[in-house]
Amino acid sequence: MSNSDEVTIERDRQDAQGEDGTDVPPDRINPDTLRNMAAEFVTRDWSELADAGYTLDEKIEQVLQQLKDGRAKVVFDMTTETCNIVPADNIITQPLRRLP
Repeated sequence: MSNSDEVTIERDRQDAQGEDGTDVPPDRINPDTLRNMAAEFVTRDWSELADAGYTLDEKIEQVLQQLKDGRAKVVFDMTTETCNIVPADNIITQPLRRLP
């Protein structure tokens, strides 16, 4: 598999601003949960990725590798209480806040 064929996590072209949230290190997330997050991310854009010639598992592995390499990050949005996978250069991190 060449790098030019791999699934790439890209900045949303409609969103010129970075993702605002808290960076969550992938090694702090249960591996099954992280895999499910990657699967949800891949299937969200399945119609665009289906023509790439990879299986769902291969695409999930590519996203997990990008998380491991630091090319992508998991971001938790405190306002919406949701997580998202974004390009590493597309986040504006906030320090973690202690809950009372």
